[in-house]
Amino acid sequence: ILEFYIHIKGKLSKLRIMIDKVFPKIHDEGYKFIVIFGLVTIILYFISNFLGLVGLVLTIWCYYFFRDPERFPINDENYLVSPADGLILQVQDSDGPKELNMEGKKFTKVSIFMNVFDCHVNRAPCSGKLTEMIYKPGMFLNASLDKASEDNERKYYKITNSAGEDIIVVQIAGLIARRIVSEVSENSELKQGEKIGMIRFGSRADIYFNNYTPLVKVNQRTIAGETLIAKK
Repeated sequence: ILEFYIHIKGKLSKLRIMIDKVFPKIHDEGYKFIVIFGLVTIILYFISNFLGLVGLVLTIWCYYFFRDPERFPINDENYLVSPADGLILQVQDSDGPKELNMEGKKFTKVSIFMNVFDCHVNRAPCSGKLTEMIYKPGMFLNASLDKASEDNERKYYKITNSAGEDIIVVQIAGLIARRIVSEVSENSELKQGEKIGMIRFGSRADIYFNNYTPLVKVNQRTIAGETLIAKK
């Protein structure tokens, strides 16, 4: 009986993993959009089968856009994990963000572009205290452009780790993104890989750090909370 129980439990576990992949958990921000897309799809079906099919495809895309999968960070202060799913656009030396009065400090800056098919939930690259948050209104240029870091609507998160070092994450709205959503507040204690928010639709995330060596290169794909961005 015990062997049978273990066998069944293993089968159920595999089934649950498969179901989670096909029907991933959805971020709270997504439910209202999925309902809207679904209602529009029903209306389109009354007009035309083809339009209804298009609406169905878009509804499925909307569902997967707002997916919120579980991630498994390394939980090691010697590493920084990626704040976003996406494509590495640049790895370069840079001044710190002037919005945080850090333009006189030198950082390594890694920029990650999130297209409309990437998971858009952003995560803390390290454990530490969220010592400052700043929202900056701006334009909605294509997030893959270099000047998007300075001209687009964006939000800054300064995280101070246990060594007193500042790591900055910037959420940057893109061409069709229209809202940056935060899930944390200033002075919160964050864990590595913890969700800090999301950006609705195509966008970008920048991370600034020093005293770490980059581990990624341009055109590499990343997974938020898991891909190692840099090490001590």
